[in-house]
Amino acid sequence: MKYLEFREQSSFSQQDLLGFAHGTLFDDAPIGFGARLPLPPMLMVDRILNIERSGSRGSIVAERDVRVDDWFFQCHFLSDPVQPGCLGVDGVWQLLGFYCAWAGGLGAGRALGCGEVEFFGQIRPYDKCVRYEIDVRRYTELERVGAAMVIGNAKLFVDDELIYLVNKARVGTFQGIAYPDYPNRSQNAVGGKLDR
Repeated sequence: MKYLEFREQSSFSQQDLLGFAHGTLFDDAPIGFGARLPLPPMLMVDRILNIERSGSRGSIVAERDVRVDDWFFQCHFLSDPVQPGCLGVDGVWQLLGFYCAWAGGLGAGRALGCGEVEFFGQIRPYDKCVRYEIDVRRYTELERVGAAMVIGNAKLFVDDELIYLVNKARVGTFQGIAYPDYPNRSQNAVGGKLDR
């Protein structure tokens, strides 16, 4: 696939998302493009059913299949397996980061925070499917600083039951923060506060 095709596509398979995570989904990325999804087992999305943009707004609908042998069920908690709620929030951030890249943001993606998070359900090993429905409230590109940002509100469902709300989730893409020469010690080998 070419970068322009990526930008025009409105759904992505698991194979597409893994290609994006590996940096091989397209071979003609623009200079400064560095966004990635995490690899399994940290990847919290199996497919994007629909992604769309209208000006500064948009939406994402995506799914993840629950697997009885998911790594977190083995340790969270012993004899009481439940998916950590923070992984559902991370899935929202992953999708918003993907949206930033898909909408044209350059650089590497980073979660920037969120407003209120509410949990009123749980994900267990014999559930079948988690669905994310994200309302993109604002997407902005800050060309002078080489960054883009997206803000969205999300609903998470397990087997069609609403279980989480995540409001004002924020993700940005930033040029110059990636660490492509890992594990060598280099300029971006140490974390800390990002310049704003």
